[in-house]
Amino acid sequence: MGSILLAYAIGTKYIEDPYMVSLVIIVITLVLLVLAYVITRSFDRLAEANRMKSEFVSIVSHQLRSPLSNLKWTLDLLLSERVDLDDKKELEYLKILEENTQRMGNLISDLLTVSRIEQGRFTPRKESISLNELINKIIEEAKVFSKAVNAEIIFKSGENLPKIFGDPSQIKMVITNLLDNAVRYTRNRGKIDIGLSQKGKNLYFEIKDNGVGIPQEDSKYIFQKFFRSQNVLKEQTNGSGLGLYIAKSIIDKAGGKIGFKSQQGSGSTFWFSLPLK
Repeated sequence: MGSILLAYAIGTKYIEDPYMVSLVIIVITLVLLVLAYVITRSFDRLAEANRMKSEFVSIVSHQLRSPLSNLKWTLDLLLSERVDLDDKKELEYLKILEENTQRMGNLISDLLTVSRIEQGRFTPRKESISLNELINKIIEEAKVFSKAVNAEIIFKSGENLPKIFGDPSQIKMVITNLLDNAVRYTRNRGKIDIGLSQKGKNLYFEIKDNGVGIPQEDSKYIFQKFFRSQNVLKEQTNGSGLGLYIAKSIIDKAGGKIGFKSQQGSGSTFWFSLPLK
C-alpha cells in the first residue's frame, strides 16, 4: 500500500495525464502482487522442507532407536550368565532379534525405494498381471498379522476381470502397504473390506477399514514423505511415513490414480485405479 501511494504521488507530480497515472499504478500493483506471491510461495516451500526434515530426523531416529534398543537388550541377556535359558526361551529371544532386524531392514528398504523414485531409477517392467490372483496371495501372506489383531479380511472381486500390464512387484508393494495400514490401524475385531472391479477402461481397487481414521486437517499431507497423523502416533504403531508416498509414486508412474476418503474415528477407504492398456 505504501508503494502504491508513493507511485501515485510521484506519478501525479511528473505525469499530467491521469489515465497514464492510473495505468502506472495498476502495473506497479500487479508487479508487487506477483512478487508477494513468489516470496510467499518460497517461504512456504522453505517451511515445508524444514518440516519434512524435522519429521525425517524424528521418525528415522525413533524407528531405528527402538529396534536397536531391543536388539541390545536381548543380546546382553543372551550373552550374560544371569539367567538360565532353555530351548523355548532361547527361541523366543531369537524371534525378538529377527523381528527387530526386520523392522530396520524394512525402513532401509523404504528409504532406498524413495531414493530410487526421486532419482528416476524406479522404472517399472511391463508384464501381464492378474490383480485377482495377486490380491489373494497378499491376503494369504497377511493372515498371521491380521489374526494377531483380530482383524477380518473380506475380499470381493468382479467376475472375469481382465489382466493389466505392469510391474507385479511394484503393484504388490502398493497393495501390501494399503493392507498393512488397514490392519495396523484397525481396532480390535476390526473388519477390512477389499474390492476389485472394472470401471470403464480401468481396474478399480478399494480397501476399507473401521480403524482410527484420518483427521481432516491432516488429509492434504497423507501422500507426503515421512508424514504420520497425530492420532496414528498416539496408537504407538510402527511406521516410517513412506508407504503411501511410495504407493502414490508407483500408481502415478503406471498411469493410474490413487485417493482416499476418511473420517477420524470411523475408518478410512483407500482406492486406486489402473488402466487396462
